[in-house]
Amino acid sequence: MIIEVIATCMADVLAAEEGGADRIELITGISEGGLTPSLALVRNAVRGTSLPVNVMVRPHARSFVYDAEDAAVILEDIGYIRQAGAAGIVFGALTPDGRIDGGLLEAVLEARGEMSVTFHRAFDELEDQLEGLRQLTAYSGVDRILTSGGRLPAPQAVPALRALAQAAEKTSIRIMGGYGLTLDNAVAFVRETGVKEVHFGSAVRFEGKGVCAVEPARIRRLRELLKQ
Repeated sequence: MIIEVIATCMADVLAAEEGGADRIELITGISEGGLTPSLALVRNAVRGTSLPVNVMVRPHARSFVYDAEDAAVILEDIGYIRQAGAAGIVFGALTPDGRIDGGLLEAVLEARGEMSVTFHRAFDELEDQLEGLRQLTAYSGVDRILTSGGRLPAPQAVPALRALAQAAEKTSIRIMGGYGLTLDNAVAFVRETGVKEVHFGSAVRFEGKGVCAVEPARIRRLRELLKQ
């Protein structure tokens, strides 16, 4: 079971490693759903931990629809992130009519080099997620999808996530469950959906709040629970 933890600063990165996380999702703007962090933070995170660091590439929080100017920023950011030595990027883009933006995704996949790619929760705005999974399998280089199974928190979308996880078993893409997971519901969620990767933000922070620091003890407890 892979546990990915959101980090917004170096203290979070170090705390996630101390707690036994498997991977970092590095972002800024946690209250906005995650935005591209500074290059300095990316560099320091990569240098400061032995964990894989996957970096959010999202230039603004207005929507997941990007124009040509946004695309230019996205591709330039990916170049910097690649040079900094990050393990991967976290990205998603939609067309104005709510479909996966294949043109921009192709450009991102070409720019990412050897970095892994997670298609993030823009996926949860798709009307037909199984069709979205099918579409993403056509793009070599998409390694996983971070999803809650729709617009509701993940524990409220267990059947959808189970269907996605089962469909993904026949592909090279992994389904990572996230949004609304807690230490109390994680075990049942994993058992009922069959996902092999989980994504945690607020639930592994002090007071269970996104604005607070990552608490290593909560990650350790999560790990113990998931081993049962």
